[in-house]
Amino acid sequence: MVKPAQSSRRRAAAVATARSARVLDGMRAATRSGKLPSVSEIARRDRDPFRILVSTLLSLRTKDDVTEVASARLFALAATPRTLSRLATRTIARAIYPVGFYRTKARTVRDVSRRLDDEYGGTVPDTIDELLTFKGVGRKTAALVVSLGFGKDAICVDTHVHRISNRLGWVATRTPAETEQALMRVLPRRRWIATNEIMVAFGQRVCTPLSPRCSTCPVATHCRRIGVERHR
Repeated sequence: MVKPAQSSRRRAAAVATARSARVLDGMRAATRSGKLPSVSEIARRDRDPFRILVSTLLSLRTKDDVTEVASARLFALAATPRTLSRLATRTIARAIYPVGFYRTKARTVRDVSRRLDDEYGGTVPDTIDELLTFKGVGRKTAALVVSLGFGKDAICVDTHVHRISNRLGWVATRTPAETEQALMRVLPRRRWIATNEIMVAFGQRVCTPLSPRCSTCPVATHCRRIGVERHR
């Protein structure tokens, strides 16, 4: 028999989950006319886990438009782990310039490609834990590859997802890893994959790091504005 307290907690959790889904819908509607984040654009065109992995590695600390163009130049030269691993590091660096830390990223994508070819037969692993064994692949990258490349339920938490989730009051966390675990308890599982895409676009255009556009925010009534000192 379910105790009254347990039943009450379940109802409260169900209400919170439904509310979070409505907020995500509001965010998506507000950014529907704009361009998707670069990796999402690449995934929509070609759901290739390898391209998604490489593009995500290039996207770190790099603007979306730069990532998309750099990825296209690189894939024009090599689009498989074997062909990319055979390129000289300086050739990769020239192709991806001016992404942030392009020399380091050139070495990283070449090393990742070589290991994929040598140890995995050119196939990208489909689990977060296995991807994390690759040097240079963090949890954000692994989650994005698993979700966009393989359609597996995962929440990719980057700076936008971490910031917005805390501002809304959905979570009270200090690190992206903590936010990921907390969001899994807040969001409906069917929304996990889309969360990053929605919040990145929303964080770039509305809920910006400094002085967010609260006066025109479509989900302002659901937001606790935690940590917001100035807004427009």
